[in-house]
Amino acid sequence: MKALLFIETKGEKVLGGSLELISAAKTLDAEITALVVGDRAAADTVAAFGAEVIFVDASKNCCDTLTEVLTKTVKEVNPDIVLLANTAFAKDMAPRLGARMNFGCVSDVVGISKADGKIVYTRPAYGGTILEKIEVEGTPVVTVRSGSFSKPEATSSASVTEKTVEISAEAIKAKIVDAVKEISESVNLEEAQVIVAGGRGMGSAENFELVKELASVLGGVVGATRPPIEDGWISRAHQVGQSGKIVAPKLYIACGISGATQHTSGITGADYIVAINKDEDAPIFEVANLAIVGDVTEILKGMIEEMKKIKAE
Repeated sequence: MKALLFIETKGEKVLGGSLELISAAKTLDAEITALVVGDRAAADTVAAFGAEVIFVDASKNCCDTLTEVLTKTVKEVNPDIVLLANTAFAKDMAPRLGARMNFGCVSDVVGISKADGKIVYTRPAYGGTILEKIEVEGTPVVTVRSGSFSKPEATSSASVTEKTVEISAEAIKAKIVDAVKEISESVNLEEAQVIVAGGRGMGSAENFELVKELASVLGGVVGATRPPIEDGWISRAHQVGQSGKIVAPKLYIACGISGATQHTSGITGADYIVAINKDEDAPIFEVANLAIVGDVTEILKGMIEEMKKIKAE
């Protein structure tokens, strides 16, 4: 079985859950080929994990270019499965590739397994309230949710093959004429190891500052549910959940968050979840590893004080 992985990059850095695709492909015992477009250093990074790399030095400034490069690579490699991380770019590219190649397409996959000689893809549905299992006839294009698989360990470096892909002018339907840098570029929730998130239960903008302080003490990133954002306590770039960012940190601390499925569906990849809420029946406790019932502001003050003591020792 041959798997082609599309590795998304930004400069020399490999983005999102792209490296996790290597682990996903290994669960299928697949022969792995990774496609890296744009930066040779990123290609070398991927090769260090034992994946054979096809490197294409082409412009990455639009989805049309990347889709064209991926389509031509698929025709050359003829894989049995195409894997992409479930990023905004990939969610645009995957259905395009599926339509061009007449492949099946499965998005936001959180699990891959084999059963009776067939591959079964597991993905959340209905806002994460259920998990559905899907089989695909023929070659599938699959986007994988970040955090669903562990990042691979470096092994002996594989080879990097540099290729040139000619992109015709007719293939480029859209052109980026300007780009505005948003605050979201400085908020890296998707790759954060520690996230402290606040919800409506924080009560006020002043109380929400405790969430920010604990995140700072722990060296983490601040997250939020929709209500604090709509009330202006923090920018939308910090939103976690179905309509925000899907995250998979090692530690996720939910402060004053009730646990609506729109939010919990975005944190299922977290290794350890601590939930603080005054309502002992809050749905967030169903997904938490540690539940703390009580006044969230007082608990946060205590946690901040203790963490500062520990760091001072």
